[in-house]
Amino acid sequence: MTRSGIVQLGSLAWLTLLWVALWGTFTPGNIAAGLVVALAIMVLLPLPHVPVEGRVHILSLLKLLAVVVMYTAQSSFQVSWLAVRPSPPPITGVLRHKFRIKSDLVLTLCVDVMNNIPGTMVIELDQSQRVAYIHVLDVGSDKAIAQFYHTANRLESLFIDAFERDADWKPSPWHTPAGAGAETEDRP
Repeated sequence: MTRSGIVQLGSLAWLTLLWVALWGTFTPGNIAAGLVVALAIMVLLPLPHVPVEGRVHILSLLKLLAVVVMYTAQSSFQVSWLAVRPSPPPITGVLRHKFRIKSDLVLTLCVDVMNNIPGTMVIELDQSQRVAYIHVLDVGSDKAIAQFYHTANRLESLFIDAFERDADWKPSPWHTPAGAGAETEDRP
C-alpha cells in the first residue's frame, strides 16, 4: 500500500471515530453511518495534496512534543509573571528568524507551534526566503533576546530531526528551493 493510501485510510478511520465520538454510542449502525459520512467528506470535500518529503522519526517526534509542552508551560509562567509583577510592562518587539526547514508542511507546523507558545506570535512569514517576523513579548534585555533565539533554534532543530533528516529527504516535484522565488502556476 502506498503512503497516500495509508493516509487516506487513516483519514477515513479518524473521521469515522470522530463521528462515533460525537454521537457517543459505539454501535454497528453508528459506525456504518460514520463510514458513510467519512467517505462522503473525503469524496466531496477532498483536501489538497500535501507532499511528504521526509520521514517521521518517532523518538525525535516524542522529544519534540516533550520540549513543546515544556516551552509552553515555561512561557505561560513567564507571561503570567510579566502580567502581575510590580513594574512597568515589558518592552515588546519584532524579531527576525531565518529557518533552515525545507518542507512547507514542516515549516507550517513549526510556525504553528511558535504561535501556540505564549509570548510569541508569527506576524509575517516569507515562504520563499524562509524568514519569519515574530512579535516577542519581552525583548527588554540581551538575555531575553538570546533566550528567544535559543528557543526558536532548538524548536527548528527538533522539527528537522523529527521530519527532515537529510538521509530521508526526497524533494517533491512541487518543492520550491529556498530563495527561488514564488511559483507562478497553480498546483493541482
